[in-house]
Amino acid sequence: MVAGRTSGSGIADHVDARIIAFPGRKPSQTAFARDELQRILDLYGRMVSAGEWRDYAMDFTRDVAVFSAFRRATEKPQARIEKRPSLRNKQGMWALYGEHGQILKRGHDLNGVLAPVERRFVKAID
Repeated sequence: MVAGRTSGSGIADHVDARIIAFPGRKPSQTAFARDELQRILDLYGRMVSAGEWRDYAMDFTRDVAVFSAFRRATEKPQARIEKRPSLRNKQGMWALYGEHGQILKRGHDLNGVLAPVERRFVKAID
């Protein structure tokens, strides 16, 4: 929007402009940050060495990033770790699901959500 006085040359001396911010665009897919993925893969490696897990899968959509760990590739995942940024300000963006789809832990911190698997890992070694 341009308004104002013009000088003798016909060019505006005063310009009234409005800047309107566009809403931020959602990312095309949700992903794990490098440190988050490192933490998950570290746990996965320890579970593999304990003989608990043998395979994994990762799925990425617009709303959720999922890491699934399997004892055998033909079975349902033994554990599923989900990152849902839309739940960040509610119950937390991290969730740990068990073999039958039950929510084992939910929270704002990845380390806290992985705690039940860590405890199971300690029992597996003993």
